[in-house]
Amino acid sequence: MLAVHTSATTLRLSPCRSHGTATASRAPLGLDISQRRRPQRRVGSRTAGVIVPRAGGDAVVITGGTVVTHDGERAADVLCVDGRIAAVVDRGAGPAGVDVPAGARVIDADGLLVMPGGIDPHTHMELPFMGTVASEDFFTGTSAAAAGGTTCIIDFVIPAPRQNLLEAYHTWRGWAAKSAVDYSFHVAVTWWDQSVHDDMGTLSRDFGVNSFKHFMAYKNAIMCDDETLVKSFARCNELGAIPTVHAENGELVFQLQQQMFDAGITGPEAHPLSRPPEVEGEAANSAIRIAEVLGVPLYLVHTSCEQALEAVTRARVGGQRVFAEVLAQHLVIDDSVYRHPDWSFAAHHVMSPPFRPKENQKLLWRGLQSGLIQTTATDHCCFCTNQKAAGAEDFRKIPNGTGGVEDRMSVLWSHGVETGKLTPSEFVAVTSTNAAKIFNIFPQKGAVVAGADADLVVWDPRATRVISAATHHQNIDFNVYEGMEVTGIPVFTLSRGVVVYDNGELNTVRGAGRYVDRPCYPSYWKSQARRNSLATPEKVERAPYSGPVA
Repeated sequence: MLAVHTSATTLRLSPCRSHGTATASRAPLGLDISQRRRPQRRVGSRTAGVIVPRAGGDAVVITGGTVVTHDGERAADVLCVDGRIAAVVDRGAGPAGVDVPAGARVIDADGLLVMPGGIDPHTHMELPFMGTVASEDFFTGTSAAAAGGTTCIIDFVIPAPRQNLLEAYHTWRGWAAKSAVDYSFHVAVTWWDQSVHDDMGTLSRDFGVNSFKHFMAYKNAIMCDDETLVKSFARCNELGAIPTVHAENGELVFQLQQQMFDAGITGPEAHPLSRPPEVEGEAANSAIRIAEVLGVPLYLVHTSCEQALEAVTRARVGGQRVFAEVLAQHLVIDDSVYRHPDWSFAAHHVMSPPFRPKENQKLLWRGLQSGLIQTTATDHCCFCTNQKAAGAEDFRKIPNGTGGVEDRMSVLWSHGVETGKLTPSEFVAVTSTNAAKIFNIFPQKGAVVAGADADLVVWDPRATRVISAATHHQNIDFNVYEGMEVTGIPVFTLSRGVVVYDNGELNTVRGAGRYVDRPCYPSYWKSQARRNSLATPEKVERAPYSGPVA
């Protein structure tokens, strides 16, 4: 148990019977924590404020809960000071002698779980795409994430065709300055010349970018050809970065879309027909084999079907460094949504890869359980009904994307932990820690250890809620989980020690989020580099040929 020490007395923090807060009132010794207050104005259930950089939060102590990490559970109290975890103290081990600063907020977590805040490694806030811009900006999107227990996102810089990578990166950084929680960026490579090669080096060296995205779909827009894919993968090898891939054969999709349209199938039902599982499986296998030849690890985003998972399985069984991500949506929603009689309902489910036949869900869950799939994400990319309506007469013009950043963790707890598919520790791994490890921000993120960022979620594993667009915080007029009752919800969310979600009240501040550098050469890359060095080709020394030449 954490205690406040003074020269005369020790004040122990008694758990309340309800999930509330208290204040440590006695002055501590040896810890001088200045109180930080930010000007705010309340707007409905959100809090808007001025753009303020934040070094960390006031002191917070979380007492009485069960700390759950990727590798176990323990009854422990957690002290957060100046934005970091200062101590994790096992209860029942006797007085720890840890000073709690005067005025520290005390969160009673009796009966609750204390876990690393979620990391969503795949979002698209305010993305310019398909003739419009995603409705969710970096403030509203990261605020919604906090309401769901997610404390860090990795978004994407996607340069326009022939746009300089550094120019695009700085544009996205400007947009993201309003973020409410911490964020980072993958950078997409959509074309190739020497400037792209050089910019990849600058981004990894000077701006903390260690992952580069490649779209194998979206012909005549952002699709990579094989030359770009090979050269970018090879550059990642030189830098110790990891290539990520949207795996769909863009040429096949383009041709199948035209076939559907010519046949008069112009509604949302044509979307999955033009992007069948085989299209994803072929592209996944192609990307995996290119990575194998070039000796580079690979991360496949939104793995959605048996065919892609088979390619991942073959590669991993063969010893290849391939990581796979699954979207929460693909685990619980199937392709029947595209045949719904309401056009807008069906159109709101248009995303790529599309929702798949239901039998794929069981396989994806098994992939997650077995470790063949390491991370869960949302591909959060919101378009409102009037934006989706751009494709009312042609499914190819429906902006691709769905929401979900607020609901990912509750959906995964309800359909994963509550059904026995995942343990609480496995839940932490697939919602937070694995992403932190793959993208080299562990244990700064994804951990509950002294020195880590105080990005935490205090979780009620028994509480329920019904998901609805009428009550969510996402800036979209639709929710793909509409009406779903989920078990397991956040009670408190802390972003670097600041309580940004408090018993149903969202208290985020515009601009409080911090950009997170992700250095190259995570531990698995070092192993890959060693394997590459052992496989270096050797020249055969022989006497010059001296015979006749035809």
